[in-house]
Amino acid sequence: MRTDPTDNGGLFIGRRPGTAPLKYRELPDTGTAGRRRTDAVLAAGLLAVQVLLNLLFWGPIPAGSLWIASQVQYRTGSVSLGILLGFVALLAALFGGLSILKRLDHAWVLVRRASGVDQREGVLGTVFGVCAVVGGSAFVLWLLLIGGLGSMAVSGQA
Repeated sequence: MRTDPTDNGGLFIGRRPGTAPLKYRELPDTGTAGRRRTDAVLAAGLLAVQVLLNLLFWGPIPAGSLWIASQVQYRTGSVSLGILLGFVALLAALFGGLSILKRLDHAWVLVRRASGVDQREGVLGTVFGVCAVVGGSAFVLWLLLIGGLGSMAVSGQA
């Protein structure tokens, strides 16, 4: 009977389904240098798509949701319905984008492994964190200098 916590995932009786440690196969035979280079370029392309999709979370997706809310309010006259549908659209776009990002990250790991790199984890957390810092900084600069507080101070309304 195995009772070592490392054997049973920390549970008393046994391992829960799906909690087994990952066992990676050996790196595949990547073939020619041209094939490895092609896979590396494809991995870089997948990473670029992840970054672009992540940056959409900091501007176009919220702006699109606000546009949907304004159109619903304009056509129906109901502010509450506009807010509700705008919020639903925002959540659908964000969760859909995260789902796509997770799939792209998994594909990135597979392509990196195919290119001969011993890649075991994805880069989605790092990309998301860097894009959050860049997006948040860009928003603060816009708020202070261009769109919000800075323009009020220049016009004397502050």
